[in-house]
Amino acid sequence: MLEPLIPNNVVCHALEAMIFVSIACSILGVIISRMALSSIGFTMSHAAFAGAAIGMFVGGNAQAAAIAFSMGVAALIGPISDKAKMAADATLGVLFAMSMAVAVFLISYMEYMGRGLSASALLFGDVISLYREEIYALAAVCGLSIIFVLAFYKEISAIMFNMKIAEAAGIRVKLVYYILLFIIALSVALSLNIVGGLLIFVLLVTPASIASQFCFNVKSMFVVAPVVALLVSIFGVWAGFEFTLPVAPLVALLLTAVFALSVMLSFKRRINTKIH
Repeated sequence: MLEPLIPNNVVCHALEAMIFVSIACSILGVIISRMALSSIGFTMSHAAFAGAAIGMFVGGNAQAAAIAFSMGVAALIGPISDKAKMAADATLGVLFAMSMAVAVFLISYMEYMGRGLSASALLFGDVISLYREEIYALAAVCGLSIIFVLAFYKEISAIMFNMKIAEAAGIRVKLVYYILLFIIALSVALSLNIVGGLLIFVLLVTPASIASQFCFNVKSMFVVAPVVALLVSIFGVWAGFEFTLPVAPLVALLLTAVFALSVMLSFKRRINTKIH
């Protein structure tokens, strides 16, 4: 896609991957942050991590196993919350603990049995050895995230305001909620071995948090969050290759630094301070 502009295929593929992951995760992150369910981010990233560990343990395709396990966890969130009469956030905490336990157990067991497995690729990603098919998959998920927001914008806005009121008003809350969960699961699973679980969680939470420091409505957040994630990711890829630094952790650090700066510069915070 960017080959005419960037002759180096390694840099080109890394940049394309970061662009698509940044846009998809930051758009979904706006919804997550407004629903006060940022725990979805680390739950899904660790579910994909556990799925990949299962795939490696059985000698199968790690990415396919990550997708399957993430989808399974996404499908369990609603029914467990309903049956156990638990808040969604509590359910996410339980599923996160379960996923993390599965991942750590299998990785430790494989190391004990002499089947060496490095978890660093799953935590920090590997943006320097990507196949063209992986880029296309990320592009598809990015497009799916954008289409989801455009198609269900009214429903999403109502759910973000108040889920119970939206349900009482006849909005298809469960349908939209499950679509959101499945898109997040798919995005995370496809991105895990590329950018790693660490950066996925940062991209799902931080760009939306940065946008919230300056935006007064959700519509503007859906624009600002992807733009921030995109600019930081592009700079991170350039700096990573220019100075031989790990790209994914570098982008995560840069986003955190931008968030800290946005809190200090936020005029919304100044307005609230003056009011109080």
